[in-house]
Amino acid sequence: MKTVVLNVLLIAVLFVIGCAKGESYVQAGYDFSQLNKVAVVEVAGVVEGDTAKNQIADFFGMELLKKGYTVVERAQVQALLDEQKFQSSDLTRADDAARAGRILNVPVVLVANIPMYKEEMNMTAKMVNVEDASILWMGSASGTTGKTLATIFGAAAGAAAGATVAGEGDQLVGGVIGGVLGGVAGNALSPQQAENLQKLTKKMCKSLPMRVPR
Repeated sequence: MKTVVLNVLLIAVLFVIGCAKGESYVQAGYDFSQLNKVAVVEVAGVVEGDTAKNQIADFFGMELLKKGYTVVERAQVQALLDEQKFQSSDLTRADDAARAGRILNVPVVLVANIPMYKEEMNMTAKMVNVEDASILWMGSASGTTGKTLATIFGAAAGAAAGATVAGEGDQLVGGVIGGVLGGVAGNALSPQQAENLQKLTKKMCKSLPMRVPR
């Protein structure tokens, strides 16, 4: 059994690495130096849970900071939008995202969308001008999340642990229980998944203009 578990773990490690590719475009002629603040107002799509969404928003925040933009703190954004009773579905529309930006007193907002989040993941994002709801920058990226294989990895590890704890006589029962528990744990956002999400964000934001204050 140990050999089987080790083989499964090795396969999971080899395939969970994945790859990422992305592209983005900017509005021609727009002066990005005038943007003093950016707020990431929404991470929409199939990703569930505030923890995962906040982490993805932070990945965008880091890339924006690298480009010279000031980023509004995520908790402050969420508090103000909750106070105004904004729904997540509203913020995916440019007009409503612009309205949220006016409430936050920022010139531009960023909205990310993740329509696919299985073994393969797709992500898009756009920066919306609060003044006229025009799109200043838009990007897309795709890659491997490692989500399915992380579940396999967790199940295999759990099976090994369960079999060891149960003892020789009850290895089968312990392995099944451990596999179930390990599989559930594997469904959580793993460090590898977070790493891949961050890679996609970096790829997408690579061509985002550097803000050079005048």
